[in-house]
Amino acid sequence: MEYLKAFVTGGILCLMGQILIDKTKLTPARILVSYVVVGVLLGGTGIYQKIVDFGGAGATVPLTGFGYNLAKGVTRAVNEQGFLGIFTGGLKSCAGGITAAILAGLVASLLFRPKDKS
Repeated sequence: MEYLKAFVTGGILCLMGQILIDKTKLTPARILVSYVVVGVLLGGTGIYQKIVDFGGAGATVPLTGFGYNLAKGVTRAVNEQGFLGIFTGGLKSCAGGITAAILAGLVASLLFRPKDKS
């Protein structure tokens, strides 16, 4: 049942993104940034935690989950360090994911050569 909940949750998030791509003039980059911002806002208010409790990885893997992780890290750091936590919390909580993305990009750039689309 846990897999089904994750599939449905992630699927709904992807469906909303696809609808935005198809029905609006927003670029994919703006939609992706919007997903992160929505994740931060919902994470900061505690609403996204309920979605994560229901959907598990279906809620934490998409970009809204990245925003949620940023908000959670900032909240934790502010509680521990005070005002300085605003600047350090998000980076500390997402450092592993950011590092993995950079390393994956590096490996891909070493293995593959870009080609012209024409």
